Amino acid sequence: MSPKDFLVMAQTEGFANPVEVHREPDGFLDLHEHSFEAKALILDGEIEIGDAQQRRQYRAGEIFHLQKNQPHWERYGPSGVRYLSARKE
Repeated sequence: MSPKDFLVMAQTEGFANPVEVHREPDGFLDLHEHSFEAKALILDGEIEIGDAQQRRQYRAGEIFHLQKNQPHWERYGPSGVRYLSARKE
């Protein structure tokens, strides 16, 4: 998906304007949750997101979607990751 298409989709689904997020190479964020729903388009690099039951890797052009208060961890690829992140309260 292109960034332009992602912006249209996010707006249509009621998400706030996306912000660009950068995460460091080989970084890790332990189990946590957000007080908002999040949808993000990977621009560069890769991110792995998981919980106790499953994990999935996302690369450029792919979208991840996390529900409000969904426990998860994040692992960033060897070149880090850059993504557009939209939130819905």
